[in-house]
Amino acid sequence: MEYNHREIEKKWQQFWEDNQTYRTDIDHNKPKYYVLDMFPYPSGAGLHVGHPLGYIASDIISRYKRLKGFNVLHPMGFDSFGLPAEQYAIQTGQHPAITTEQNISTFISQMKNIGFSYDWSREVRTSDPNYYKWTQWIFMQLFNHYYDKDADKALPIAHLVTQFEKGGSAAANAVCDEETPDFTAEDWNAMNEKEQQILLLKYRFTFPEESYVNWCPGLGTVLSNDEVKDGVSERGGFPVERKLMKQWAMRITAYADRLLTGLDTIDWPEPLKEQQRNWIGKSVGASVKFKVASENKEGLNIEVFTTRVDTIYGVSFMVLAPEHEWALELTTPEQKEAVETYIKWAASRSEVDRMAEKKVTGVFTGSYCTNPLSDEKVPIFLADYVLAGYGTGAVMGVPSGDQRDWNFATNFGLPIIPILDSQKDIDQQADNTKEGTYINSGIINGMTYKEATDTLIGWLEERKLGKGKVQYRLRNAVFSRQRYWGEPVPVYFKDDVPYLIDESELPLELPKIDKYLPTETGEPPLGRAEGWKYKNEYEYELSTMPGWAGSSWYWYRYMDPQNNDAFASKKAINYWQRVDFYLGGSEHATGHLLYSRFWNKFLKDLGLVPHEEFAAKLLNQGMIQGRSNFVYRLKSSESGHPVFVSYGLKDQYETTKLHVDVNIVDNDILDVAAFKNWREDFINAEFILEDGKYVCGWEVEKMSKSKFNVVNPDNIVEKYGADTLRMYEMFLGPLTDAKPWNMNGISGTFNFLRKFWRLFYEDQSGKQKWSDAEPTAEELKVLHRTIKRVEEDIERLSFNTVVSTFMIAVNDLSDLKCHKKAILQDMLILLAPYAPHITEELWVALGNEAGTLSLASFPVFNPKYLEESAFEYPIQINGKVRANIPFPVDMSKEDIEQGVLANETVQKWLEGKAPKKVVVVPKRIVNVVL
Repeated sequence: MEYNHREIEKKWQQFWEDNQTYRTDIDHNKPKYYVLDMFPYPSGAGLHVGHPLGYIASDIISRYKRLKGFNVLHPMGFDSFGLPAEQYAIQTGQHPAITTEQNISTFISQMKNIGFSYDWSREVRTSDPNYYKWTQWIFMQLFNHYYDKDADKALPIAHLVTQFEKGGSAAANAVCDEETPDFTAEDWNAMNEKEQQILLLKYRFTFPEESYVNWCPGLGTVLSNDEVKDGVSERGGFPVERKLMKQWAMRITAYADRLLTGLDTIDWPEPLKEQQRNWIGKSVGASVKFKVASENKEGLNIEVFTTRVDTIYGVSFMVLAPEHEWALELTTPEQKEAVETYIKWAASRSEVDRMAEKKVTGVFTGSYCTNPLSDEKVPIFLADYVLAGYGTGAVMGVPSGDQRDWNFATNFGLPIIPILDSQKDIDQQADNTKEGTYINSGIINGMTYKEATDTLIGWLEERKLGKGKVQYRLRNAVFSRQRYWGEPVPVYFKDDVPYLIDESELPLELPKIDKYLPTETGEPPLGRAEGWKYKNEYEYELSTMPGWAGSSWYWYRYMDPQNNDAFASKKAINYWQRVDFYLGGSEHATGHLLYSRFWNKFLKDLGLVPHEEFAAKLLNQGMIQGRSNFVYRLKSSESGHPVFVSYGLKDQYETTKLHVDVNIVDNDILDVAAFKNWREDFINAEFILEDGKYVCGWEVEKMSKSKFNVVNPDNIVEKYGADTLRMYEMFLGPLTDAKPWNMNGISGTFNFLRKFWRLFYEDQSGKQKWSDAEPTAEELKVLHRTIKRVEEDIERLSFNTVVSTFMIAVNDLSDLKCHKKAILQDMLILLAPYAPHITEELWVALGNEAGTLSLASFPVFNPKYLEESAFEYPIQINGKVRANIPFPVDMSKEDIEQGVLANETVQKWLEGKAPKKVVVVPKRIVNVVL
């Protein structure tokens, strides 16, 4: 038999499917282990070789844990709502569901082709009504709950209503909107239903509000910050503008503190946890009210939050966000044109761009406000470095203590007031020290930092001009998309107030529409649905949920995917508990991973799940980058045909560098015939070769179709096999590192598997080699050294070094001409997580029942086989090694000395002389001095 990867892999993939080898059920006789990949969006392009990297690693963990006796849940599904399918629908008229189904079929085919041990019976799709029924159900629970500060958890809205009925707003210690008014029980009870419902929206976890969002006219929808790059949409490159729109929002801010403290309880990468800490951005400080000093603005106060209230006497200007609700109201007629121009310019820039901007920009409104401590008037500016959605959208400018304020003050010629006697060189730069005592600071002159801070907060609170406060950078999450292909929001409007549909009517399915564009009047595409009304009377919400909705709870659905009565049964949740090992990209740090933690904490508060955190361990795989190839075309050609110069000769000519399809390049050697057929304009191409070959240049770049460096894993599997692909991707380097895809080493991995095969079969005749003979001590030593290293390295997730260990072991066993079944059988179990197809084939060849390899037990390391019975001592005579002599490791120094002196080779070098000294260093060396 020869190693035919195509036949072997298809055979075993069909066997696994027919026998449902990886189907998983609850089994209380085994410990559970839940391995989860971040499920993919099924794009039309399918998988390229960079995508399987994480899937291969998680599959190795899953197979390894099964061998270690765990009941492993390893599911796969699809985050199948998304903009690309909708954009394709806009262009072609094809329903997104059809496109999505086709793409999923491609993904599943490619995944099965690589031999992943997924339990496909548990597959979920976020766009399946049977799935998004429960996404809608969770939304309804969020709508019906609020965050109670005393209980430090989510409680039903009905509980809040009872408190209002008895004691008004004072009876409730609840998270709510900043501007929520105080009211008595009498006030509440006197309100009509509409007034009460509108007031309750200020407390609910999900609610409609007007907020500034990233509006993309080209895509017709709102985008999250991580979907906007350099002022344009990541998808399609369309311009994005900041726009005030009515959106549904999620009060994730209620969980800000628990989201922070929870990070200390999970084994996630520290850089990612730090990203979340910075995104949540806890700040301790004070809010302060600055009264607007302009005429006709009586009672108008600009509220700011500051972590350095001690610097308040150094305020020389006030800055508002360009989109602040009072920006135009505070603008004087003289400044109106300049302000409107600036606001329009700022609206064209994303928040990320604004925060990264180094150039100082701003515009004076013409109005002033009054410092509540010094009673001095300060000018009010607009500047793009202040964001409306962060804090109050207003910042007090203290140029002596803040570099950004110093830059602004210097640019606009504003005063820079020293406030501490320890500040230095503030004419050159800001000094944010807290050392020394205060100067030019009214009631805190002469005080130190802590004393001054406490004094000022007390003074402000006493006069109701401010208060001590904890603030978070985290903002409520926008929960609307103005598109068709997403979960419908289970809400209808009566008298302009949102109400939930009846739970029995879930799922609220997407209606049919004539085309997938906004209506002529600017409503989202769902506005096109004819007669789509709740009970034929009330308007539904026309926005759909964002892409992160369905991915914020999907790990629970895998536990019980066919359940029609709950998102998952108590029995399933109590058994599987939570994800033990989660693998995916770090780019989701402040998106999916943060929102999922939020929803999980909410479900925990409702008693529906057992853990605060949904994933105990997270690993971020690095990106596989593209390795692009290049050809070099002469800028002019006498023949009129394109002429291409090989890499080593290109500097002798004037050439243009062009990307070439890496799939027609092997080890940087171009397949000239395939190149001619690649493009019509190259059919008559001519070549200037090196040693009869065309050598391509190369660079490491992002893998993309435009660079022709996308490698389809199907092609690799066809040529080398899935087992080769799996091992090679692990061999490329540490899983967490970014690394370039390079085909130059893959043949070595393929040859390793062929060499492994030859331990079992003769190369030419195909005759079996294995025997039942007892292993030698040296063979057992190779096996147990391999067991030890493989187990240790998989446990510490060092997947690449395991491949090296396998290669060393196979070389050692080949040198020993080892074909003992007792050794080879354990080697098959060790290799199975990495190369499941070849090991299944050889497992059966050794006489085992088909399908039992995944039920085998991981070999147990026995240290006794690594103990050395003898040590080969180098014998040094007058400083030069003249012999190597083995002695038992437990032999005494005296016996070793006698053995050395009796050795024929040593006697020859002694030439009959008696040594002056013999020094024996146990298990190191023997020194003979003449």
